[in-house]
Amino acid sequence: MESFVLNKLRLSLKDNGEIMLHRGKTALVTGSSSGIGKAIAEAFAAEGANVVLNGLVKPGEEDALVQEFESKYDGKFGFSGANLTDPEAIEGLISYAARDFGGVDILVNNAGVQHVSPIEDFPVAKWDLIISLNLSAAFHTTRMCMKPMKEKGWGRIVNTASAHALVASPYKAAYVAAKHGIAGLTKVVALEGAQHGVRCNAICPGYVHTPLVDAQIADTAKARGITEDEVKQNVLLAAQPTKEFVTAVQVGAMAVFLTSPAGDQINGALMQMDGGWVAQ
Repeated sequence: MESFVLNKLRLSLKDNGEIMLHRGKTALVTGSSSGIGKAIAEAFAAEGANVVLNGLVKPGEEDALVQEFESKYDGKFGFSGANLTDPEAIEGLISYAARDFGGVDILVNNAGVQHVSPIEDFPVAKWDLIISLNLSAAFHTTRMCMKPMKEKGWGRIVNTASAHALVASPYKAAYVAAKHGIAGLTKVVALEGAQHGVRCNAICPGYVHTPLVDAQIADTAKARGITEDEVKQNVLLAAQPTKEFVTAVQVGAMAVFLTSPAGDQINGALMQMDGGWVAQ
C-alpha cells in the first residue's frame, strides 16, 4: 500500500528513506544567482531536483555558484547567464535546459528589477527595462516551455509576483504595471494548461529583505526625502500588519509546495505572502 501511495504521489526517497518531492525533475529558476531566486533554487535542490540557475554574475562567479550547489545537494546543476531582456537569449536558455537537462519540468519566473520615481520623472529606459525583464521575459520562457510540458502531460510554472500584483504603491509605475501583468498572465496560462497536466500559479510576497529591497529603500528615501530607517518602518513594513519582512526561505518553501502533489489542484492562484497587507 505504501509503495502504491508513493507512486501515485510521484514521490521518491533519499537513501535514508526521507521523501523527496522532486527527484528526477528539472527546475529552471530565473534570477537565481542571489536573493529570492537563489532561495527558491535551493528549496528545489533540497527536494532532489536538478536545477538550471540563471542570473547576472561577474566572470567566474557562475562556476562558484554551481559548485556551491553541488557541494550541498545531490542533483545536477548548471548555469546560464542569458540576458532575459533578449528573446533570442531566452531561446538559448531553454535550448540549453533541453539539451543538457532533458527539458524543463518546473519553470520559476523570478528575475526582476525595480526603480522608484514619480511618474513624471520616470526614466523611459527604466520603464522599458522593468516591463521587459519583469513581464515580457516570463511570457517568453512560458511560451517556449508550454508545448513540451503539454506533450509530457506534466509541468509546473510558478511566477514570482508581488503584493504589487494586487495593489499599488506610489512611485512604482513600471513595477506595479509589470506585476499586475504577471497576475493576468498567470491566470491565462493556468486555463490553457489545465487539461494538459500543467499548472501555473503566482506567489505574491510582501516585502522580502533582499538586495533588491535594499536598493528600493535607498531610492524611496531619496524620492520622499526621509531616512532609510523611516522607509523601513513607516513605508515598507507599515503595509504589513505583522511588521515583519517575508523571508526568501519562506518564498522558496511556497514554490515547492505549489509544485508538489499537494498543490495539484491549485491553478491560477495568486498566493499572498504579505503578512496581511492585502487583507486591509
